[in-house]
Amino acid sequence: MKKLLVLSVCAAFAITGCKKKEATISTLHNYSAPTIILPDGVYYSIPVGGLLPDIMATAYDSFYNEDATVILDQSKLDNTVPGAYTVTATAKNKYGMASSRTIYVAVTDVPALPNLAGKYLRIETDDTVTLTRLANGFYRTSDVGANGILDTTYVVPAYFVQTSDVALSMPVQSSAFGDLYGTDGFINMSGTDTTYEYVVRNNAFAPVVRIFKKI
Repeated sequence: MKKLLVLSVCAAFAITGCKKKEATISTLHNYSAPTIILPDGVYYSIPVGGLLPDIMATAYDSFYNEDATVILDQSKLDNTVPGAYTVTATAKNKYGMASSRTIYVAVTDVPALPNLAGKYLRIETDDTVTLTRLANGFYRTSDVGANGILDTTYVVPAYFVQTSDVALSMPVQSSAFGDLYGTDGFINMSGTDTTYEYVVRNNAFAPVVRIFKKI
């Protein structure tokens, strides 16, 4: 009789334990973050000492069908010093899931003309690159190194700001080979000839001088 009683008590505990487990609720949430929309693009240009750019930005989470507030962090932007700067846009949904985008701002007093955009030939080789104008004084080169290597793995785009008639600034930026930047940037516009040069630096290769002439 005692054995049966002990067995009944154990069974009761076992049943109680099972009920507690059945009462445990697990939930599965899909990760979703708002999509940040920048209707005016990600490249801006302002004059030295000018007002900070009026950046238009909205955000929407299509999974939860809700709008989200976009916060712009312009703390890294110094409108008193010519150069290239970044502004970060972030947005969160109601569950705290966040997304972000980077906006690039050139601070420069150079006039809209002349425009440096066009095709250039690296003087030491037969490599050609394309300069694209992103905003006033703000340019993107299709290949920062133009190393004469046919493998497209080594084609590295980069951007720079024309800070004066004779100078350019290439800030630190990410590439497939690590962070790169340019120093000693120089522009020479003499008559119909336009050249620019800089020293490319990163953590994968030794610093190298690159000189380009417009063609």
